[in-house]
Amino acid sequence: MEEKILTIIKKKWLRSIVLTIILFAIIIAGYLGILYATQTLNLPDLDCTAEKLYSISQATEDRVQKIDKEVVIYIYNMYDYINDFARKYNQINKNIKVEELTDLSSKASWKTTYGVDSDDSFIMISSGDKEKMLTQSDLYTIDYSTYQEIDTTEEAFTNAILDVVTNVKPKIYFLEGHNLYDNSYFYDFEEALTSELNEVEHLNLLTEAIIPEDCKMIIITTLKNDINKKESDVLLEYVKKGGDLLLLIDPNLNQIKTPNFNKILDEYGCSVDEGFILEADTSKMLAGSSNLVVSQINSTSKIVKNINMDINLCTMLPGRINIASSEELEKKKVTAEVLATVSDKAFYREDLNEESLSRVKSDKDAAGATIAASFVKEIDENSSSKMIIIANTVCSTSIQPLGNNYNTIFKLYNNEDILINSVSYLTDREENITIRKNVETVTTYDMTAQELYIVLTIILAIPIIIIIFGIVIWIIRRRKK
Repeated sequence: MEEKILTIIKKKWLRSIVLTIILFAIIIAGYLGILYATQTLNLPDLDCTAEKLYSISQATEDRVQKIDKEVVIYIYNMYDYINDFARKYNQINKNIKVEELTDLSSKASWKTTYGVDSDDSFIMISSGDKEKMLTQSDLYTIDYSTYQEIDTTEEAFTNAILDVVTNVKPKIYFLEGHNLYDNSYFYDFEEALTSELNEVEHLNLLTEAIIPEDCKMIIITTLKNDINKKESDVLLEYVKKGGDLLLLIDPNLNQIKTPNFNKILDEYGCSVDEGFILEADTSKMLAGSSNLVVSQINSTSKIVKNINMDINLCTMLPGRINIASSEELEKKKVTAEVLATVSDKAFYREDLNEESLSRVKSDKDAAGATIAASFVKEIDENSSSKMIIIANTVCSTSIQPLGNNYNTIFKLYNNEDILINSVSYLTDREENITIRKNVETVTTYDMTAQELYIVLTIILAIPIIIIIFGIVIWIIRRRKK
């Protein structure tokens, strides 16, 4: 009898061991299966962050989905996360292939053309006979006000892909020769325009006296003196042929006389006052500063087409735009649209000697004043000239209005999107009107030694404690039996 009981116990013990081994085998097999699937089946990642920091933005998806040419992303000697990121584009559009190279024997021409060798790391994006090479340094930038590294991987990939499939880039000219701000102030703006597949040049009508045939649009910023009559005539002729303009004009604080430049504004039935606007509504100013005015863009405007969110423009001491009466606009064959206004508490100042940022007795009411507007001038049945005017140049510059430890004003609120979308509208590329991913918020995070210790404790120690606790309970229950 005793031997029979021992045999039964041994069989139960052996059965438990076998079942345990089988259970462990199933768990390990499941783990290996999941690992294999994630590494070989190119499964989409799950991004649980509220800002979708690790996903490709909707703006990129909208543009990449339309590509009907074959694009190949060659990756050589890069980190694994770059391979994973590249495959996200394949998930969006099957015309985009990803190929990881282990050597350069099949790409000998790259050594001659780009000077690469087997020790280098790079990405080559190719479509037909067009190629664009990216290196590790193209995938990030540095905010030199905070010295923070900013990830620009998506921006670099998307722009390179679009670059190799785009045959014609709009040529955009900055008018120069009379500018109050030199070209260095527009570094961020020009970089953003180039990233959006525009070609940027500078045009001086004092020396060239003609607008190039390839000019798609002209950007004019605040003048320090008037253009001459010949320049004015050239610009007027450009407008009458259907040319488009983006005007970024500060209020005329220096009170210079600009009769020749005013002729261009008159073509569209508008003008900019000499005084400037200050804000008194604390919800419509930045950092409690009445000179930094925040205005919402008209949601029906074409420059925010299909964007279902509030878009805000931040200006510094903006001017006030006057728009002619509907009767005068009709005579000029112009239609006007208000893009942005100030609050009902805003006030207007002409006294340049007054330093107070609060309202004083000499200030005037500026409730609802227009600081940005869009105009379309009919030329004939088949053509028209478009103009967008913002009564502020500063919003497009690399000036840091809150000091050296903060962003440039071009990067504040939606200034970049508003300006680039304005250019897209004026160059007839309305499909590019979007809200771009804010790479300023995408940062890397390095754990401290203490935080790493806590994470390892959670991952390793706690499961071990649970297992030991389970074994102790099992032994106690067994003894009770």
